[in-house]
Amino acid sequence: MKINQTILKEFILVGFSVYPQVQTFLFVVFFGLYLLTLTGNLAIMGLTWVDRSLHTPMYLFLSALSFSETCYTLTIIPRMLTDLLAKNRSISVIGCSLQMYFFLALGGTHTIILTVMGYDRFLAICNPLRYPLLMTNMVCGQLVASAWAVGFFISVTETALIFRGSFCSPNLVKHFFCHMRAVVRLSCLHSDLTEFTVTLISVSGLMGTFLLIVLTYVFILSTVLRIPSAEGKQKAFSTCASHLTVVIVHFGFASIVYLKPEASGGDDTLIAVPYTVITPFLSPLIFSLRNKDMKGAFRKVLGKTILLNK
Repeated sequence: MKINQTILKEFILVGFSVYPQVQTFLFVVFFGLYLLTLTGNLAIMGLTWVDRSLHTPMYLFLSALSFSETCYTLTIIPRMLTDLLAKNRSISVIGCSLQMYFFLALGGTHTIILTVMGYDRFLAICNPLRYPLLMTNMVCGQLVASAWAVGFFISVTETALIFRGSFCSPNLVKHFFCHMRAVVRLSCLHSDLTEFTVTLISVSGLMGTFLLIVLTYVFILSTVLRIPSAEGKQKAFSTCASHLTVVIVHFGFASIVYLKPEASGGDDTLIAVPYTVITPFLSPLIFSLRNKDMKGAFRKVLGKTILLNK
């Protein structure tokens, strides 16, 4: 039990207020990155929608990933940008719980869709003849819906554990959004046990999905190495390169946030920036720049637009 039993109705997001001299600079940088992130994800979704040649499971998964990432960034970045310029950084307990719920749900959904994309590549390379039968657009939709259902179920469990009791003073959340570790430390009851439980759930989900992706790539690699021609190997690897790059970036930054030992120190606010700002920015960039079909679809749309304007 904590000594100060004042029941809180709102929190103060400390965020980047500890760095007042660079807040305007951070606003400009983060705002620019956020606009580029939105543009990239909306472009991927738009191109997948208008170009019928991209109506395949691989690009439907990519579009679903871009949509989840767009929603994911909407839960925290606009609020973070506002707080960089505002003096009042308060957020109600209910508002905080909703932000945490959608952040965890959409983050979990995003991770599961990345895992499903790995499974899609496994089927395409290891079972090419049966792939059209195994991975139809309907199956693709069912897998995406399942990813959303699991992500939101895990999130409601974690959020309910954190917000089941009251919170004690001080009401300072040492983060730029309602991160579960930062909020659970303000709980009046058994905060250590709750923090351990929700961290265990998150780490188990993170490691479980990562190991599944590693397993799929072990099978993919063994299949590719058996392809006799160098051209065939290169073609097979090229379909996985973008996904593998995003997986390394996503899980690499996420592991820094969730696997960081409590006693290791460091500013949690700064540590979370790569995972919440940089990763969403890089993801559409990697998928679009390294994808011939996506670049081809963009050229077609651009060409049609120019012709219409003449």
